[in-house]
Amino acid sequence: MDIRRLKLLLELSRLGSMRAVADELGYTTSTVSQQLGVLAQEAGATLIEPDGRRVRLTPAGQRLADHAVAILAAVDAARLDLDPTAEPRGTVRVAGFATALRRSLVPIVDQLRTRHPDVRLRIRELEPDESFALLAGDDIDLALVYDYNLAPVGFDPSLNATPLWSVPWALGIPSSAARSTPKDTDAATLFQAFTDTPWIVDSRSIADEHAVRTIASMAGFEPAIAHHIDSLELVQELIVAGFGVGLLPADQKPMPGVTLIPVRHPDVTLRSYVTIRRGRENWPPLALIARELGAT
Repeated sequence: MDIRRLKLLLELSRLGSMRAVADELGYTTSTVSQQLGVLAQEAGATLIEPDGRRVRLTPAGQRLADHAVAILAAVDAARLDLDPTAEPRGTVRVAGFATALRRSLVPIVDQLRTRHPDVRLRIRELEPDESFALLAGDDIDLALVYDYNLAPVGFDPSLNATPLWSVPWALGIPSSAARSTPKDTDAATLFQAFTDTPWIVDSRSIADEHAVRTIASMAGFEPAIAHHIDSLELVQELIVAGFGVGLLPADQKPMPGVTLIPVRHPDVTLRSYVTIRRGRENWPPLALIARELGAT
């Protein structure tokens, strides 16, 4: 089977329409349809079927698409440097959320520059969903992503995800409200104290909002999500100004006027990961970065 046709089938399983595949890969829709027809002949099975105005993969087509993940990864690996012990050289494109870039990547930059001057980094600050999209399109090589224990991410089978570190999160409230807030209690009881209070959540990811809603539902209320803010510093400023409460990292000292209350039973924990496309792990510069990050 031609690997280019397998790539078309895999993209169809991901994007859901031949037009989208054509736009993504720079083909005409008729070319995509023709090549998938040839692939069906090669496979000896019907791979796609009509679904309204669109098409969908048949069970056989989905099985072949699942095989295509491993096949294309193996081909990618074969195209890399065949000597994994070679001196690392090349440009590694990294994307990640701000905390991981500061905590995990920035500290190793000087060491990389000194010991491996032929390895260059290109860095983008992105949220996990944005990074996953770029990994799928082969626009980055490595992504630092996160999820919460109460909002776990489902990793695509084409990715290798290795846990890095985790951080408990706490409820950030105005210090003026700390005396009347229950402490050393379960999360639902803690959240009940803020049933009528506006809540502040992330503007670029729904993961922390999912965690807030999960605990609030255990407490029997729907939180009033009033503000969507990306900057943790701005979240704290809004808390001080009395605009609401929100989740904040428990391992960072809050600004004056903000008190952190531990969230327990259940806890809220942010979990970070290094993610790489399968088949790329042995490319020397990428393997080096992964090792330095602590992923291998």
